[in-house]
Amino acid sequence: MTQHFFTGQNPNITTETKAFVTRYHGLFIDGQTMPAASGETFDVFEPSTGHWLTSIAAANSEDVNRAVQSSRNAFDTGPWPRMTPAERELILFRLADLIEQNKQLIAEIETLDMGKPVIEARDIDVMESASYCRYMAGWATKLDGRVTQLSAGPGNFGYTRKEPIGVVGAIIPWNFPFSMACWKVIAALAAGCTVVLKPSELASLTSLKLAELAIEAGVPTGVLNVITGDGQNAGAPLMAHPSINKASFTGSTAVGKMIGKAAMENLTRVTLELGGKSPMIVLGDADPASIAEELAAGIFFNAGQVCTAGSRLLVQEKIYEDVLLELTKVANNLVVGAGLDESTQMGPLASLAHKEKVESYINLGREEGARLITSNRDMDENGYYVSPTIFADCTDTMRIVTEEIFGPVLVASSFKDIDEVVSRVNNSSFGLAASIWSNDLKKVMDITPRIQAGIVWVNTHNPIDASLPFGGFKHSGIGRENGPEQIEAYLETKSVWINHADS
Repeated sequence: MTQHFFTGQNPNITTETKAFVTRYHGLFIDGQTMPAASGETFDVFEPSTGHWLTSIAAANSEDVNRAVQSSRNAFDTGPWPRMTPAERELILFRLADLIEQNKQLIAEIETLDMGKPVIEARDIDVMESASYCRYMAGWATKLDGRVTQLSAGPGNFGYTRKEPIGVVGAIIPWNFPFSMACWKVIAALAAGCTVVLKPSELASLTSLKLAELAIEAGVPTGVLNVITGDGQNAGAPLMAHPSINKASFTGSTAVGKMIGKAAMENLTRVTLELGGKSPMIVLGDADPASIAEELAAGIFFNAGQVCTAGSRLLVQEKIYEDVLLELTKVANNLVVGAGLDESTQMGPLASLAHKEKVESYINLGREEGARLITSNRDMDENGYYVSPTIFADCTDTMRIVTEEIFGPVLVASSFKDIDEVVSRVNNSSFGLAASIWSNDLKKVMDITPRIQAGIVWVNTHNPIDASLPFGGFKHSGIGRENGPEQIEAYLETKSVWINHADS
């Protein structure tokens, strides 16, 4: 077996983190940790070293059935949907407090599992998840229907009720494992639903920790079940299961399309948050030096493993070379290293297979004739590191421009005027996010409604708030996460007509 991460010299982590990572990790069903029906497990490797970290139970369709039945029972006969909204709200507030109290533990687990810098994991992923939990908890007491005046005349009364949709099957990716788990679980719970969650096999540990914290907060057993394993044996049976009422998926567009087809077989409601190739549009009045670091963060945050990553840079001609010069300085000076080293600014990629995929795109960019303007650093061969990479003078037909790379690779080109840039950014199958960099309000207000994307940022890229909907146009998905729009996705509307006229 590959060397264990905890042998030899390792960065300092808490005793609690080591104890959690090295213990047995089974499926979490009915409030208990249990082995997979087959007894099979899969190995987890630490991205900064490539060393073996731990093993986790590998679910199959039998385990999916157990988890779905548990959540079905919890919804049909359990206390959660029948609690008062204030009772559910209070429990979710407790969960938010527990997330915050365990922020260092969760962050260290996350970093060991998928590689991201521990400071980012703690201060962004975990703390924003606590805030998200509080925001969604508040919605539990604010789910209102409406009264309507019926045209049938006196003695007839109509109103609507908002009721929880039922059992939710949710699949999350490996790039923001804890944040995504909270996004899928908390809104559904606030609405009164129950959930079966399947995290990525590349990053499952913090989802299991979330399930434990939910029980500690007072969420009844069966309301949240977590099955671990791969897409074929665990994810596909979950999405096709006839007893789930809602399928919620975040991941690649290709897999999202398959899930959409499976959901249609049972007419399961579906939310799909999929891929992107998000442009950062820099107008000629922007100051290259003042925006360079934020542009770099737009693509290199989380090593580019972000669905909204600003992976396409389009700069107006007159400042094109100046922006590239400033941006290259930032990229070449980024501190790349192990996530547990607090000086690290960009960690490794999440897996060896993904590192090889990203490197294949970098080689493709060279073959396609793009100009590589960043230094090709020597990376630690033991970990899954890729050097921050910027290609200039890219054309819109290059595969590195049209396809989602999902790594620290930026493709840049210049444009002449607003009409040109709008046409070019919209000539994409994706429509998740975009950013505009300018101090000319008139131009910004002209461009914003013309961009075919679900999110448009101005003079920033990638910030997220629980109150603002998150999702895309075109092949970037269906539905929205966050905001009241997400809560609505976990509710059914029931119309009630009462005839109270004298017979």
